[in-house]
Amino acid sequence: MATSRVSFYLDESLSPEIAAQLSMQGIDIIRGQLRADDSVHLERATAMGRVLCAEDDDFLSLAAPGVEHAGIIKGVQHKHSVGDWVKYLRLVHDVCDADELRNEVYFLFLVD
Repeated sequence: MATSRVSFYLDESLSPEIAAQLSMQGIDIIRGQLRADDSVHLERATAMGRVLCAEDDDFLSLAAPGVEHAGIIKGVQHKHSVGDWVKYLRLVHDVCDADELRNEVYFLFLVD
């Protein structure tokens, strides 16, 4: 059975440096449009089959049971550094299959 690689969609509230560093490592990651509504970000990420990465709590309510999405990774504003995000998303990319993340919400934790 073939595995499906994880690709990411970075919410506009996260540093563009996260996308730059992961892109340099060969990870498929894009940033959302500035000033788009959170529901638009989730819809676009879902349509593209990309895991949405965000700090906004709004995404938790938008991903209510029964709402299809490609997965959400949620961090805490002002707690996680660019390096924390890069390490965690690299780990997710390396060990997860896109199908495992579908309709799931994961919370960023610190990786040493």
